[in-house]
Amino acid sequence: MESDEEEYLMLSGIQHFQFCKRQWALIHIEQQWEENVRTVEGQFLHQKADTPFIREKRGNKLIVRAMPIKSRELRITGICDVVEFMKDASGVEINGLEGKYMAYPVEYKRGKPKVNDIDVLQLTAQAMCLEEMLLCRIDLGYLFYNEIKHRIEVPITEIEKSKVKQIVTEMYDFYLRRHTPKVKTGTYCTNCSLQNICLPKLMNKQSVKSYIDGKIRE
Repeated sequence: MESDEEEYLMLSGIQHFQFCKRQWALIHIEQQWEENVRTVEGQFLHQKADTPFIREKRGNKLIVRAMPIKSRELRITGICDVVEFMKDASGVEINGLEGKYMAYPVEYKRGKPKVNDIDVLQLTAQAMCLEEMLLCRIDLGYLFYNEIKHRIEVPITEIEKSKVKQIVTEMYDFYLRRHTPKVKTGTYCTNCSLQNICLPKLMNKQSVKSYIDGKIRE
C-alpha cells in the first residue's frame, strides 16, 4: 500500500514499540509526551551528533551528521545520528567525492549496552533505509554508549532485518486502527516518561472505582 511520505512512521518509534507498545501508541498515535531525566540526558547526548548536514572529511573517511533517511518499502522515516563513509573500491559513489565509499550507521545512546536487541533493531532499520537509498549493502553498524564511552560493532543480519519488518508491520496495524493497547505493567513503568499520562495502575485488575477510592484514602 502506497501512501504519502507524511504518513510514514518514525523510525525512532521502533525502540519505543519494543520497550512498550502502549508507550509507542501514546507518543506516535495520540501525540503525547513528557520529559524526564532520561529523555533530557538523551537529547543532550544527541546535540553534537544531530548538527544537521555537517560533513567532515578525515582522510579516507567522510562523517555526515543528522542524515535524513527513509524507506519506501518499510514506509518509515528518520535521522541517522552519524553515517560514516569509508573509502572502499567495493562501495558506492558519493556526490561530490572521488572514488567509492562504504556506509556505516552510528547510533548514540545515553546508557550502557542492553541485554535485549532494542538498540540493534533500531540500528538495523537505519541500515535498511541507507541500503535502499544508496543502492548498496550494509553489513556493519555501530552503537556508541555514553555511559561506557565506547562504541560497539554490530553486524547487520538478515535475522534482524526480518524482525524489523515484522515490527513495522505490527506498528502500522496499530496506527491504522488508531489503537492504543493495554499492556502488562512492571517495574520498568517507573522509568517511563509517560507514567503520569499512561496511569499504569489503571491497567491492573482493580476497577477504576477501586483505584479512585484508593487515591481518596491516600
